[in-house]
Amino acid sequence: MNQIKAARKGILTKEVKIISKKECVSVDRIMNDIAKGHTVVLRNNKRKTANFCAVGKGLTTKVNVNIGTSSDVVDLKEEFLKINISEKYGADAIMDLSTGGNIVDIRRKILEYTKLPVGTVPVYQAAMESLSSGKDITGIDEENVFKVIEEQAREGVDFMTLHCGVTLESVKVLEKYPRVTGIVSRGGAILYSWMKRTGKENPLYARYDRVLDIAEKYDIVLSLGDGMRPGCIQDASDKAQFGELKTLALLAEKALKRGVQVMIEGPGHVPLNQIEKNIKLQKKLCGGAPFYVLGPLVTDIAPGYDHITSAIGGTLAAYYGADFLCYVTPAEHLRLPTADDVKEGLIASKISAHAADIAKGVSGAGSRDLEISKARAKRDWKRQIELSIDPVKAKEYRKTRMPDKDDVCSMCNNFCSMKIMEQCAEKRNRT
Repeated sequence: MNQIKAARKGILTKEVKIISKKECVSVDRIMNDIAKGHTVVLRNNKRKTANFCAVGKGLTTKVNVNIGTSSDVVDLKEEFLKINISEKYGADAIMDLSTGGNIVDIRRKILEYTKLPVGTVPVYQAAMESLSSGKDITGIDEENVFKVIEEQAREGVDFMTLHCGVTLESVKVLEKYPRVTGIVSRGGAILYSWMKRTGKENPLYARYDRVLDIAEKYDIVLSLGDGMRPGCIQDASDKAQFGELKTLALLAEKALKRGVQVMIEGPGHVPLNQIEKNIKLQKKLCGGAPFYVLGPLVTDIAPGYDHITSAIGGTLAAYYGADFLCYVTPAEHLRLPTADDVKEGLIASKISAHAADIAKGVSGAGSRDLEISKARAKRDWKRQIELSIDPVKAKEYRKTRMPDKDDVCSMCNNFCSMKIMEQCAEKRNRT
């Protein structure tokens, strides 16, 4: 029995018990939100990983890390290093977006290696198999798409991005109202090209019931992909984006009726003044389904710093109700991320998620901030470093430019305000 059906029947699963304890939220509330489709559990029933997580209403904002090879860079050791970093610095899930090398073998090894929930984009494999058979990337076999989805589900993939909303109708809208950057989603572009070549409807939309059959069987979470997401702030909140969102809302409703867990993917590149509108519209149209956003990036001028542009947008998006942030690395728009890029992107996104959780009043979100502030007031450097989001970096900074007195730092030294206040308090106590 899958999570939605269990919740609707009042059956308390072991996953809900663990989530309740971890999130400090009652089991009744979690079960109610799962039953309504407001919360999803990222755990394939074929996978026995202990580090599954829940994404949704009233829970801590989760962060996903994208890893994977490309046709230019295939290095499984580096992908494992990225996983190690993801686990060390608190990622809640990873997505294997490999498009180079033996991606089936790579995926299976990643599933075996990590304890985190794993997501994929099955159409990548279908497109690569088309290439290996001598066809081009748009020559995907319609039937093979579903075989790939079933294969990945059987192997234990916990959630899948499926671009079911890229339809013949959405293509017409896109072509009627041209964009600066067109389609920037790889999966969306592949399906767009396939539809233009064949004249047929997107099989993921036309045969959506078959997708639901597989998802229901393995209790995977469908992450309905935003193939029409804006690739620059100029294209944000346009007819193609919101038209697709309406389609995804209908597909999400259909999934819930079948007892299939579903979340909605969102933009993209969105200026600050449009983020609230985007989040609230998604929540309204999609009945409160969890929202999984890439960024959003709030400006297009910062290649090499897009982990920062994403963190700015991600904080605001999570504050207004986004439940799941997909990290963005400094390498976005420039190259395949390295392990160091993964670390920088993940930490930036974790800061975003945490800041939003504090502002939303998520249970226990500010407790760590209080503890590190107490340590700072006492100038307890060891404890400050232990509580920091990146203790390694904090320790390295502390080691350099050390003052003569190790209870202060080289920024203020004898002018340390906290030490001055402490000394004043000591003098008052003596008199």
